[in-house]
Amino acid sequence: MLDASTHGTSAAPWTEVYTENLPILLRFAYKLTGCNHYAEDMVQDAFFRLTSAPPPTSSKISSSRDQLNYLFQIIRNLSIDHFRKQALIHKHISSDVAPEEVKSDDISPQKICEDRQALERLTIVLAELPDRTRYVFEQHRIYGIPQKDIARELGVSPTLVNFMIRDALIHCADYF
Repeated sequence: MLDASTHGTSAAPWTEVYTENLPILLRFAYKLTGCNHYAEDMVQDAFFRLTSAPPPTSSKISSSRDQLNYLFQIIRNLSIDHFRKQALIHKHISSDVAPEEVKSDDISPQKICEDRQALERLTIVLAELPDRTRYVFEQHRIYGIPQKDIARELGVSPTLVNFMIRDALIHCADYF
């Protein structure tokens, strides 16, 4: 877990609120994610974002209660971003099973946890790719950008973009 005391002076105004409310923040993040691992990551990420960014200029964030609410909002936003990314990855890499073929009995807490673990593995596997290959793969398979547009943006041929996507798929297939 993050040790808030190791951060520089920019963290000082937030450190007390963070450390005093860490259990509450973790419970809140857990309720959003359903996973202790993701909850810890989000709470830590929220603190890092808070301490590495310039302090908010809003005069509305002056009391420790306002600071705590601001942390809750950051965690909420991070969880939304996290699940949007997972949904996009799952949509473009999942099997070709039609939604009407999935039985409601197939969706269990264990299945959800297994799917989350698979998405976590996928994130790790994609991180192993060269930056440009990963970028091309994500742009095309997750965000739906046409290969010719990606090729134009990178100044390479569409054939090379196609090969990079293929290489990324092969790399992912080796782990799944």
